[in-house]
Amino acid sequence: MSIDYKEITLNGLWHNNPALVQLLGLCPLLAVTASVVNSISLGIASTLVLTGSNLTISMFRRFVPDAVRLPVFVMIIASFVTCIELLMQAVTYELYQILGIFIPLIVTNCVIMGRADAFASKNPVSASVLDGAMMGIGFTAVLVLLGGLREALGSGTLFADMHLLFGPMAENWTIVLVDDYKGFLFAILPPGAFVGLGLLIALKNIIDKRLKDRQSAKAPAHSQEAGSKRVRVTGQIS
Repeated sequence: MSIDYKEITLNGLWHNNPALVQLLGLCPLLAVTASVVNSISLGIASTLVLTGSNLTISMFRRFVPDAVRLPVFVMIIASFVTCIELLMQAVTYELYQILGIFIPLIVTNCVIMGRADAFASKNPVSASVLDGAMMGIGFTAVLVLLGGLREALGSGTLFADMHLLFGPMAENWTIVLVDDYKGFLFAILPPGAFVGLGLLIALKNIIDKRLKDRQSAKAPAHSQEAGSKRVRVTGQIS
C-alpha cells in the first residue's frame, strides 16, 4: 500500500486538524491560550511528544500484543512527557511554573493517544513521524492563533513575555497594539477561549464551504468536456 504523504500533511494541517475538526485536546487548548508565549510552549511540547511517541510506537508496533497495546502506548507517551517536563524545568523553569499541571497532562491528551492508536500502530515509521509532526504543527497553529487573539483583545499586546521561552534576546519582542489599553477581561477568562475557538472553527467552515462551492462550479464544465471525449460514433449517418 502506497503512502500519500501529501494527504497526511494536509490532514494534519487542515482537513483533519485535531483542534478544529476532531475537537481533541480542548482542555489545554482553552486553558493556556491566554497569551502567545504559553501557546507556543505547549504547542512545541505537544508536537515533540506526538512525533516521538508516533516514531517509537511505529517501530515496535509488531512486537506489542493487542491485549496490552493501550497500556504500552501510555507508558511510551508518559516517558516522552517526562523528558519534556525535565527539560522545561532545566531551561525554562518560570514558564514551566506558569503552565503548571498542563505539561504532565499531555499524557492524557486525546490527540496523542488517538494518533498512536489510529495511525502509528498501523503504519510505517516515515508516515507515522510525518503524521505526528503535522498533527502537532496543526494543533500548535490553532493554539497560537487563539493565543494571539485572546492576548490582543485581553491585553492589547502581542508576543509579551517571549523571553520566558527564547531568553534575553526576546526581551523587546512585545508589540503594543493599543497604548494605555484598559484590557478586556472576558477575552482572557475561559468563556473568551470558548468564543475564540468557536470563531476559528466558523472561519474554517466558511473557507471550506467556499472552496467546495468553487470546485462544484468548475465540475459541470469539466464533466461535460470529459464526457465529450469518451463519445465514439460508429457506422455511417445517412
